[in-house]
Amino acid sequence: MLETERHRIILSAVQERPVVTVADCCALTGASEATVRRDIAQLHVAKKLRRVRGGAEAIAPPQFVGINARPFAVNQTINIAQKRAIAQAAVDLCEDGDAIIINGGTTTFQMVHPLTTKRLQVFTNSFPIAEHLLKQSKNTVLLPAGAIYREQNIILSPFDADGSNHFHARRMFMGCRGLGPLGLMEGDPLLVQAEQKLIGQADELVVLADSSKFRQRSSLLLCPLTRIHTVITDDGITDREAQMLQAAEIRLIVAPLAATDRKTRAQE
Repeated sequence: MLETERHRIILSAVQERPVVTVADCCALTGASEATVRRDIAQLHVAKKLRRVRGGAEAIAPPQFVGINARPFAVNQTINIAQKRAIAQAAVDLCEDGDAIIINGGTTTFQMVHPLTTKRLQVFTNSFPIAEHLLKQSKNTVLLPAGAIYREQNIILSPFDADGSNHFHARRMFMGCRGLGPLGLMEGDPLLVQAEQKLIGQADELVVLADSSKFRQRSSLLLCPLTRIHTVITDDGITDREAQMLQAAEIRLIVAPLAATDRKTRAQE
């Protein structure tokens, strides 16, 4: 990743929460700790952020602090080829007339393009997904009530009466912060609360997770492996991770990259 790209990601991340740690920046950019510390020092000298012990903070922190999740704009830049392939495989599971739930996220957002050829009932808490489907498709789109979290472009409500309890779906499609032996993990209690509510409205839970998610962990458990019906990932998944899913009787779909993406990756 180029230095200018790392700087954009770091500057975007410091707007998300009071303090972003060096470890957070390493995870976001894929850079080493030494490189991230150097980036933070350069941005501090340029007065674009403030260097603090162990990380960085915004010079003018936002008055409203969002949930503990990466900004949508930042996540869009990560593993995009894998996300496109995974999203296509997810849409391949859908048939016209299906009622589905799509949880907000950058991997699930990639579903909107192949969904333009479908006619489904789609319940989503994602502004970008809803907007795209309304403009570019003939799908019926439903949204829950709640507060808008701009950084993640999602609608969340701490209350039960948000409308989701009136929608029943054949499948729910969602991403995650991490996926391990204990199950799906998330990083914010409000996200866990809202997503557990949506999971309860679907017959099948389909998790869209690029292979890097198997190596990531978080402190909050969203649901156990036994609740997951299908996992769609890329060919970076290891045999051990595949065996973990098999032991839990989870259907595994490994999505092949598009020809142009395979060529690009081969050249990197």
